[in-house]
Amino acid sequence: MTRTARIQVPATSANLGPGYDCAGLALQLVDELEAELLESPGLVIEIDGEGADSISRDDTHLVVRSMARGFAEGGQQISGLRLLCRNRMPHGRGLGSSSAAIVGGLVLARELMDDGQAILDDARLVSLATELEGHPDNVAPAVLGGLTVAWTQPSDPVSVGRAIRIQPNVRIQPVVAIPDSPLATQRARELLPAAVPHGDAAANAARAALLVPAMTSHLELLLEATRDLLHQDYRRFAYPQSYALVTQLRNEGIPAMISGAGPTVVALGVSDSALDGTAVQTAVSRALATITANAPQEFRVEPVAISQHGVKVL
Repeated sequence: MTRTARIQVPATSANLGPGYDCAGLALQLVDELEAELLESPGLVIEIDGEGADSISRDDTHLVVRSMARGFAEGGQQISGLRLLCRNRMPHGRGLGSSSAAIVGGLVLARELMDDGQAILDDARLVSLATELEGHPDNVAPAVLGGLTVAWTQPSDPVSVGRAIRIQPNVRIQPVVAIPDSPLATQRARELLPAAVPHGDAAANAARAALLVPAMTSHLELLLEATRDLLHQDYRRFAYPQSYALVTQLRNEGIPAMISGAGPTVVALGVSDSALDGTAVQTAVSRALATITANAPQEFRVEPVAISQHGVKVL
């Protein structure tokens, strides 16, 4: 007898300025994955949308590898599998596409294997996804939705990913500016220094501490709370136009930051204010018209709601 599962997993924006490798926000830009366990051995992968011409269709596919890891957690194996991926989120843009694939594969495993709900609860999902991804800031909101703060707890043999979910203020209206060119996360990480000045670290810690109240009950603090001193400046030559956009928007009083490792920019509007989502979207488009006037880079600008539920079984 065949067994099937279908899920949606959201894009995520990590860091949110000062929350390097710990803060994340789930966004309503979703990939849909459908898996069917087959009675006979074999692997069939169908891909529609982003990556259809470049992603592997064998057992190296990240969703397949994550499913296999999830099954192994329960001492089980996959024999035959058909996987359908409807990819909407762009790859290599700082929107958590790899984390979405990992979380998606693990949740498909949870839905399809025997006793999956007991073996892979949300806490174990975050931990296992962190192990596969290497850091928890994107996988946490992909699992839990909303705003998350994540960390790793030292353990043997690997560090254990942990996270808490925080309900963001419903008035926050994100707008994303997605460039047409990708940036590899590994390359972006290589640009970071091994150490930063003590004053910068202290100032960044203060902003990171402000991030939760700013995203929940003190919206007037969003601009100050999203100021970063740890990573964006050091990476500015890897995404010069994105960095210029963040700088210009912040000079206009708009909370803007690089999403994850970049190069996507996320800006936060606040409903019922002069800088609501529509005004922010207009400001982003106006700024880009100047920034990209003499450059080949193109950006897609669109409002994206916060995903409150994270990965969702359909």
